[in-house]
Amino acid sequence: MYLASLAGFTDVALLLLRLMIGLVFFTSGWKHVTNPEARGKDIEMSKGFTLILGVAECAGALGVAFGVLTQFAAIGLILIMFGSIQKKLFKWRTGFWGKHGADGWSYDTMMILMNLVVVTTAGGRFVLESVFHSSSYP
Repeated sequence: MYLASLAGFTDVALLLLRLMIGLVFFTSGWKHVTNPEARGKDIEMSKGFTLILGVAECAGALGVAFGVLTQFAAIGLILIMFGSIQKKLFKWRTGFWGKHGADGWSYDTMMILMNLVVVTTAGGRFVLESVFHSSSYP
């Protein structure tokens, strides 16, 4: 490894990744929760489903960002993104980049992979879960 000294920053990088995931999903979910009727029309879902989706996004975002049930929260967010990709591919027939270069499912794929890093690393050492568990980080 050429930059072996950077390995000491892995947990900081994972924390920053988790905070970014939390910010993106919380702001999206908050829009769903605060205006489910308008957002439901945008995504072609019912008001009730949009509200549930928003609550799930907010909960998952907080779990990932703060490191509480981190892996389960990240898995939930991955499932939400798979649903988004399914809608874009099969209902809206959107390409990877979309019509305008940024409205396709490339963004959703990035969020899946970012959450996959969280799932496979348990989010690193800087998680609130570590306060409640006596075992050390692997």
